[in-house]
Amino acid sequence: MFVWSKRLVAGLLGGFVLLLMLFLFQGSPDDASGLKIHTTRWMALNYAGLIIWVFVWMIDQARVRGKNVWLWLLPFLFAPLPTLMLFVLFLQRRLS
Repeated sequence: MFVWSKRLVAGLLGGFVLLLMLFLFQGSPDDASGLKIHTTRWMALNYAGLIIWVFVWMIDQARVRGKNVWLWLLPFLFAPLPTLMLFVLFLQRRLS
């Protein structure tokens, strides 16, 4: 956890939002994808494996710090990267 800094996480989260907006406004609904189905399935399988691995890491980090990770499950399913970044920021905040 010491590798992540708040400035880095905020920059990555801001970049994610900017790229998302760029892709949403630049995309054409009539444009057909040239990907083959096996490539798409391979990518989806790797993505699912990565998501599971990251959530297990989140469970481990929350358990070490005595926090509840299950509140983060639903947002993590819909937007994994921003939820992970916010989770890291949440774990790094100072307790008063």
